[in-house]
Amino acid sequence: MVNDKFKKLGLSILFDGLGMVTYIIPGVGEFGDIIWAPLAGWLMTKLYKGNVGKAAGVLTLVEEALPGFDIIPTFTIMWLYTYVFKKKTSEDRINVDAS
Repeated sequence: MVNDKFKKLGLSILFDGLGMVTYIIPGVGEFGDIIWAPLAGWLMTKLYKGNVGKAAGVLTLVEEALPGFDIIPTFTIMWLYTYVFKKKTSEDRINVDAS
């Protein structure tokens, strides 16, 4: 479970970096966002399951598609929400206690 947690952090940082690359390269960025925005939304839903992942996927799609918002690290924010700020459900506590 811990390895999965940090694997997701690494992927989140990587995906945020890829999203920012399109922001850095003038002229290419807008074209890159046409491809990257839906891919990023899809990746978010695969990385984070359930309704929260679906909502984050939509937000990621919109954030990446809008000009000037590529600087927002949505994948890393989602990781922080999932592993730092989100209150654990009773099922999560049972899984941790059983480990």
